[in-house]
Amino acid sequence: MGSELPLQEHRQLLIGFSGGLDSTVLLHKLSLLRESQGLTLRAVYIHHGLSDHADEWLVHCQQMCVRLEIPFISRKVHLFGDKGGIEAEARTLRYRTFMEILAPEEALVTAHHQDDQCETFLLALKRGSGPAGLSAMPIARQLGAHWHLRPLLGFSRQQLESYAQDHQLNWIEDESNQDDRYDRNFLRLHTLPQLVQRWPQFARSVARSAELCGEQEALLDELLASALQSCTAEDSSIDISYLASCTEQKRNALLRRWLVQCGSRLPSRQALARLWHEVALSRKDACPQLMLEQGYVRRYQQRLYFGRVFSELRGSTLPWSVPAIPFVLPDNLGKLHLHPVLIAERHLRMPTNEESVSVRFGQSAYLHLVGREGGRSLKKIWQEKGVPTWLRESIPLIYYDEELICAPGIFITHAGLSSEKAKYCIEWSEIDPELKPWISFSSENMTSFA
Repeated sequence: MGSELPLQEHRQLLIGFSGGLDSTVLLHKLSLLRESQGLTLRAVYIHHGLSDHADEWLVHCQQMCVRLEIPFISRKVHLFGDKGGIEAEARTLRYRTFMEILAPEEALVTAHHQDDQCETFLLALKRGSGPAGLSAMPIARQLGAHWHLRPLLGFSRQQLESYAQDHQLNWIEDESNQDDRYDRNFLRLHTLPQLVQRWPQFARSVARSAELCGEQEALLDELLASALQSCTAEDSSIDISYLASCTEQKRNALLRRWLVQCGSRLPSRQALARLWHEVALSRKDACPQLMLEQGYVRRYQQRLYFGRVFSELRGSTLPWSVPAIPFVLPDNLGKLHLHPVLIAERHLRMPTNEESVSVRFGQSAYLHLVGREGGRSLKKIWQEKGVPTWLRESIPLIYYDEELICAPGIFITHAGLSSEKAKYCIEWSEIDPELKPWISFSSENMTSFA
């Protein structure tokens, strides 16, 4: 292995550390490069609970990080055996945990190597994937607001073993790696050894093919970027009418890129066909939706939206007994804070000592809004604001006694308007990204209402 690793400009790194050969080599190599390249390192062990030895492995990883003076974190995840398979579920939970731990400006680094790349390519071939799937694993990719680096992709497992032996490293042997019921293990234990015996450079050749597929996909990304931007709105929805005007090939290419942009994994051809015919082209009065691996695709006002599954909150009434204390909303919807503002127009009054405060969801009401003439139903307000139907029940409604006084960031009713010098507002923080486009906080005062 060379004296450097391809880390691009990244210097703050979170290392996915399982204690196996690959991640042990990665951790050790980065520890040697820490001073010369000015690296700041942390390591995280994800405890899946799949092995009886997982607790021992955690201790092993922690002790190695102590020896190398690398800050260590561990997280335990719980697998439920979803129909996608234990491997897919473990991967999803692992990366979700990485995203929770990553600090600003920090990049995730994992120990995937050339043999892993070969296995990924063959698995994609088995699934009938196109160039995007066959491009397998890039050496660097964006992961939300962060980067995910795989600096060992140019090295074979044999090279990693030689490095580990030269540096007298100890690593964990996971007994599940010998279980050929898992597709990747079947390839590693039975198929690849025969291929490499016949063609010693097979893994390297496959890696080159994956790289070429990646180049083709990158070119398509570049050529379709303008079209994708023109049919995608600020709320990340995509225009069905525009897609309908495209050829099937272009439409599928745009939908794939849109879904990946929204955080989904690449869909199968069958899933794309169902998305188009069962969701986009369903009858006008329908509320169609399609469940993909990472979320739902839904249609609203001739646009497609991708997002998570929301809990059923219709009719819920939750007391906000002490408004001075932030209120934590259910279903990971964020927090509400009631506090005074110094300079503001059209802001809230405080509840009186006799008034109870509650947070409700999915209500029906006829309202008189501040700044609007006449009254209108809450359903009409949601329609005017363009809030999709499945999101409406997840927007908190603030009541003083039985009077609806506001929806944070969306409207205030006359019943909630302050006529006193003291003015207040309710700040909705940690808002779910799906709801954020409809919450209109000003740039000068993030707690003020539009």
